Amino acid sequence: MKPFAYVRAGTVEEAAEAYASRPGARYLGGGTNLVDLMKLGVEKPAALIDVTRLPLDAVEELPDGSLRIGALVRNSDLAAHPVVRDRYPALSQALLAGASGQLRNAATTGGNLLQRTRCPYFQDLSKPCNKRAPGTGCGARDGVHRDHAVLGHSAHCIATHPSDMAVALAALDARVELYGTEGARSVAAAEFHRLPGDHPERDTEARPGELVTGVLLPAATAGLPSAYRKARDRASYAFALASVAAVLRVTDGVVDRAGIAFGALAHRPWRARRAEGALLGAAPTEAAFEHAVDLELSAAQPLRDNTYKVPLARRLALDVLTRIASGTASTRRT
Repeated sequence: MKPFAYVRAGTVEEAAEAYASRPGARYLGGGTNLVDLMKLGVEKPAALIDVTRLPLDAVEELPDGSLRIGALVRNSDLAAHPVVRDRYPALSQALLAGASGQLRNAATTGGNLLQRTRCPYFQDLSKPCNKRAPGTGCGARDGVHRDHAVLGHSAHCIATHPSDMAVALAALDARVELYGTEGARSVAAAEFHRLPGDHPERDTEARPGELVTGVLLPAATAGLPSAYRKARDRASYAFALASVAAVLRVTDGVVDRAGIAFGALAHRPWRARRAEGALLGAAPTEAAFEHAVDLELSAAQPLRDNTYKVPLARRLALDVLTRIASGTASTRRT
């Protein structure tokens, strides 16, 4: 076992300072992903900065109608929170679709966002992986890639992001709140994770040492019909083969607000901007949904063994959009 230092932070400022003063440090929350990667030898932190005692474990309704979720709120608590279930049902559904009850009891909001890919080439030190060891190649591209990306991938990486929660946050126009030695800032959830490009080792737009302190759900999407659906190899405890979160508002017979995000198709939750644009001003009909979804998925570049993801994602999106438009989405949790 590789030795590491351990620091228990008492404040957000103390955590950021401790990270900055220890090269190779990592923040430790629930540890459901980080500890596994340490056991595999993928992560070798020189220091763990324990943030579990920070006052970031509350869900707070703000005066403007938005909802702030602390980074240390457990996934199980967030999924069951009455305000989340009532106003942002896609988020509750996404959380309940991810992992087991035991893991949801330990996993945190911040940790969920920061979890790393489950690509087996990333997790296996004997295999080439540009995300784990830049410059070594992407073993998955010519290897086993049934579960890998069909959108936004590059020659350097075809991994997908595993989070269910992040897909719902992207569709709901949430923002990720960060704190580092330069102070506080926020990033749109849909832009927080990066596409691989030439640097797949960089998962997010967080600056070195920045701590995720919370997530802000806006008042603009509160109470709007929304839903999440996920397809997987088995009924529970499995990562998505494809997933979709959507929020839709129809006024006077036409769509005047749409948020759509796909999961398990790309290196990050894929915000379907082209589909959304095609729906605005259109009647919420099956033909309009088909046109919008097909327009978005026309950019897909599937590989040898994952072509199935495109029609699978299409069917999921059409089902979710149709259920939202018909008013039945909130009654079904998948």
